[in-house]
Parts: sequence; C-alpha cells; structure tokens
Amino acid sequence: MQLYNTLSAEERKELIDLAGKQRLTLSFYAYAKIEDPKKFRDDLFLAWNALDALGRIYVAHEGINAQMSVPAENFEAFRETLEVYDFMRGIRLNVAVEQDDHSFLKLTIKVRHKIVADGLNDETFDVTNKGVHLNAKAFNEILEDPNTIVVDFRNHYESEVGHFKGAITPDVETFRESLPIINEQLKDFKEDKNLVMYCTGGIRCEKASAYFKHQGFKNVFQLEGGIINYAKQIKEEGLESKFIGKNFVFDNRLGERITEDIISQCHQCGKPCDNHTNCANDGCHLLFIQCDECKAAMENCCSTECLEMTHLPLAEQVKLRSGKQVGNKVFRKGKSEALKFKKSGELPDAPIATVKPVKDIRQKIKVKKVILGKAQHYYVKAQVGLFQIENNELNVGDKILISGPTTGNEELVVEKMFVNGTEANQAKPGDKVTFALPFRVRLSDKLFKIIS
Repeated sequence: MQLYNTLSAEERKELIDLAGKQRLTLSFYAYAKIEDPKKFRDDLFLAWNALDALGRIYVAHEGINAQMSVPAENFEAFRETLEVYDFMRGIRLNVAVEQDDHSFLKLTIKVRHKIVADGLNDETFDVTNKGVHLNAKAFNEILEDPNTIVVDFRNHYESEVGHFKGAITPDVETFRESLPIINEQLKDFKEDKNLVMYCTGGIRCEKASAYFKHQGFKNVFQLEGGIINYAKQIKEEGLESKFIGKNFVFDNRLGERITEDIISQCHQCGKPCDNHTNCANDGCHLLFIQCDECKAAMENCCSTECLEMTHLPLAEQVKLRSGKQVGNKVFRKGKSEALKFKKSGELPDAPIATVKPVKDIRQKIKVKKVILGKAQHYYVKAQVGLFQIENNELNVGDKILISGPTTGNEELVVEKMFVNGTEANQAKPGDKVTFALPFRVRLSDKLFKIIS
C-alpha cells in the first residue's frame, strides 16, 4: 500500500508531459472536527494518488487546507472523493485563473497541529462566530464606503505584487504576526468602522474574522473564497477589479495575473517587475522578485555570493552547507541585504507601471500585435498545439507570437495548419486550429498575430 511519493519532481514532470492531458490547479479548505487526522491523511492519499492528483495538503484535528493539481478528466471523480465526508459535501473548489500543468509535482499530505499557523488558542473564543461573507459585487460596494477599513491578511511578499486599492498591508512574514499588529492599529475603530478583510483563498480570514469579533469589532466582513474566487467572479460577471496586480500563489506558478498593473520592482535592478523566483543556490532558496534581464545575468541567484556557490562542484557546495540552516530559515523572504530595491510594506499609492496585453513591459519584444485566441491543448507526442480563435483571422504565412508565464514569448511563422480538422489556409473567429510547435504550450498561453 503506497502512502508516499515514489517519484521525483523531475520524473513526475516528464510523465505529465508525456501524458499531454490538461490539468486543473485548485484549492479548498474546511474547518471540521477530525478525530483521527493520520487515518484521514492516509485515506486521502490512497484515493488521490489513484487519480494522479498532486498538491500540498495539511490536515489537522481542526480540518483540511489543500492546494492541488488534478487531471481535468478526473475532476468529477476527485470531487466524489470529497463527497464521502459530510463536512466536504458541496465544498467550494477555487479553480485557478491561470493554469499550468506543472503547478504541483508531488502529492504531499501532512498532519499538522493546525491547518494554518495562527498562534491562537481556539479554546478562548468561538471560532464559528465568523464575519459576514461577501461576494465580489458586495465586496466592491463596501470598499466604496468611506466607513470601511480593508486589511490584507497575507504576508509582505504576497501583497507586494498585488493588493486591493487602499488596503492596509502589514509588513509581516507570517499570518500570526499580523493579528496583534492589526488589533493594535485599529483598536480605536471597533465600534463604528467596517473591518473588511481578505486573503488568497479565504482560509486565513475564516479564523481572523472570528478572532476580531472576539476582540470587540462590531462590523466584520470577509471576502468569500478570497482573491481566487473574486478574480473568477469579476471575470464571469464583468465587474471592475478593485484588486490591482498579481495574486501570489503557493505553487510552482508563484502567481496569477488579475490585472495588467505592475506595482512592484525587480529587487536587483529596480525595473518594474512582479515575477517571483527562488534563488538557485540550494543553500539559500531566497524568494525574491527578479526581472528577465537579472535572471539571465544572475542565473536565477539573489547575490554574487550565491551565484559563485552554484558554480562550485556539487560536493563542495554540500560541504559548505553542512551544519547550516537552509536559506529560507536564515533569510526573511525578499529581505536579504543583497537586494537593493525592496518595497515590501511600503506599497506605492499608484502602480509603478501599467502593462497592456499588447504591450507588456515584461516582454523584450517591441512589436505591434493583435490577440487571436488562447491555447486549448498540446499534443506532446505529435508536438502539435490546439488553439481556439476568438478574434481576427489567422492565415498561413502569418507571423505569430505565443506568450505565457511559463512558456515565455515564442515567435514563429505558420507554414501549415488544420482548421476544424481539415487543412486550410485561413481560420476565423470560432475556429479551432492546430499546427506543429517545437515547444510546449499551456492553457494560460495567448496567441497573437504580429502585424508589424
């Protein structure tokens, strides 16, 4: 009976590519009384491993907190594994705005004391007495109320790349740090202000809203489903996004774009940028913001010291690391002295830059282009991409650009294509198009036609 991973991340990545099947990144949580977390954990692993579900999951006596990647074809079967448990029947699954087949490469389920480290003694207050849940429309409306105070209950490296307009963004590294800070800052507003809070998927606010009601705040509200659900709702309902920038996520994507605003800087050169990276030095792994130019020059490293370390023989690197803590326990995320342009906790009033879909400052490509559509699938063995044409026309001989957070920016000329299964010279809106590609594309990738 297999209860743990037997494949490395690289081996799993290769299998995913060979399968060539669409995967969905999603998250969910539930507070519930679980008598035997270890048995619960093992039962989940057996069920999910059989469905090729991957992810990072924490279970405890108080419930479950999960971020996962599931094959699209197994989505309903996966949902059925949740329905077995009364407390997860009908549970909301927050499906990511941007998909990446490599968002998770292992199935890791850990038993923890708590599903979120909040530092609170749950016996001292009623954790079920939560704040009022608001959908995207209601959240937008309450933000317009001058009597509202909105608080971001995420960490500094999350809010640095994206946040709601006018939000208080504590300069903290952990959720537990923010609770006493906000309580002290807002102690004079308990009676008459709307305390409105949000986080990535909602789980931190479930506990925070109950805690602040216990602290005497009369009007407590929280964003239902967090930023992930908000982004989905504003897209489906055509609402204005009060959130600007990118939503940081805790998987290999490290973020999904909500608006085209870039509100942060490359920590190494100061250029407008909101792409996180982990230092390539295995003795560091510092999380920081790095632009493409610095990434190339520094080889994914945060400092010259780390860069020099990566060039040493592996045996020597291991010897130098011996007896030391890994970097993510030594350094504060994004706060190494080696980083010259660090703005966590000092968010600007306005975006540093605004990026439009046809002129993304993160791209080195200075071309005029029009959007054609989005990638639908990539057939690994045949090396063929499938695209849905949504706007404009595509012709054989056109120069195109395929762009995505993982794919990067790839240009090529369409020499031959199939439209709705038949070889043709032109595709129009509504058509499905396939053509050979020497690189993999993903569902979040966009297809452009270069016109000059």
